Amino acid sequence: MENLPQDKKIILFDGVCNLCDSTVQFIIKHDKKDIFRFVALQSKFGEKIIKHIGLDRSKTDSIILYEPGLSYLYKSEAAFKIANELGGVYSLISIFSILPKWLTNKVYDYIARNRYKWYGKKDECMLPTPEMKAKFL
Repeated sequence: MENLPQDKKIILFDGVCNLCDSTVQFIIKHDKKDIFRFVALQSKFGEKIIKHIGLDRSKTDSIILYEPGLSYLYKSEAAFKIANELGGVYSLISIFSILPKWLTNKVYDYIARNRYKWYGKKDECMLPTPEMKAKFL
């Protein structure tokens, strides 16, 4: 797929979810190695990436980690991989990846199912500040 940086990992996220927005802000702040780029799932480009990788949208609606030309992860696997890539104390979160995927995804799904109720929802995707614009595709 053209227009994707081959040396970056792409995080597709729910652009109207307050929890997801806060998580993106957190990742940007702690991405010291400049590993990640971000695309809202609801954007045309996000939809194009999902179609390109052949992911069934019914499997996830909150986070996908795509490594162009290699693979993609979603749900708890994506969260653990992102935490590991951030390094430092955050990589300790990935210790939970030793648990069965059905269990970690069950916890992930519970949080994802309740995220709007607990954290709220925006009417539209956030607009990045000029400083953060380079992080978004």
